[in-house]
Amino acid sequence: MRIATWNVNSIRTRVERTVDWMVREDVDVLAMQEIKCKPEQFPHEAFEAAGYELAIHGLNQWNGVAIASRAPIEDVAIEFPGMPGFLKGHEGPDQPKEARALGATIDGVRVWSLYVPNGRSLDDPHYTYKLDWLAALSEYTRAETAAHPTRPFALMGDFNIVPFDHDNGDPTVIEGVTTHVSPAEREAFFAFEGAGVTDVVRPLVPEGFTYWDYKQLRFPRNEGLRIDFILGSEAFAHAVTGASIHRNERKGTAPSDHVPVLVDLDLGGDDDEFDRPMFL
Repeated sequence: MRIATWNVNSIRTRVERTVDWMVREDVDVLAMQEIKCKPEQFPHEAFEAAGYELAIHGLNQWNGVAIASRAPIEDVAIEFPGMPGFLKGHEGPDQPKEARALGATIDGVRVWSLYVPNGRSLDDPHYTYKLDWLAALSEYTRAETAAHPTRPFALMGDFNIVPFDHDNGDPTVIEGVTTHVSPAEREAFFAFEGAGVTDVVRPLVPEGFTYWDYKQLRFPRNEGLRIDFILGSEAFAHAVTGASIHRNERKGTAPSDHVPVLVDLDLGGDDDEFDRPMFL
């Protein structure tokens, strides 16, 4: 199975680029973020003509997540347990949930397309929301991987966190000044390893950015960020046979500011293989 994640930054604007890349790269499953449309506005026809079925969660022209798959999509969920909501100027447990999470099971693999809140600034309520959102996702992940230890499970998407200093090539992203690189955000990201998932791309692709701002010639200068990830459970990690970051998709006409991140899975292994170290 070839599975990928891509923040497409408006699927209606970039449907041709997205579908063309999926067909060209023989992608079986794509998790998309920032589709920026409601399900009825999504360009179904182009995906269906290419042999994909869809699960879509979008509420308005902001955010939004989707999954395209050649195989049947089952057990769809539009939020994870404990997922907080957000409405600026309001507090409490009943805030509206944003379209930032979409889970599905495909050929026995449980995947989530995730668009983690940006945080905006270190003193903004959205930053607290981001940390609360990540904490709830981590707790859900811990429970899920414990309950289904042999089922491949992955969190895929735009995490809006730069885990390491060498993942940051943007001179405007500064620890102590901006989001994405704060100690609390990094701690929240690293907590996922304790919850049962780990970055399955980095061991095979240790260097490389996944996002470049449109402003200030960030892409030609290669002043990017690594913020898009595939975090897999032990069962998922053992099935990974290859990984790639598709930098060239940031080139050309009207690209997204993010590029796809892809892994290949061999799901034919025996359960007793899960006793091996996660990465050899």
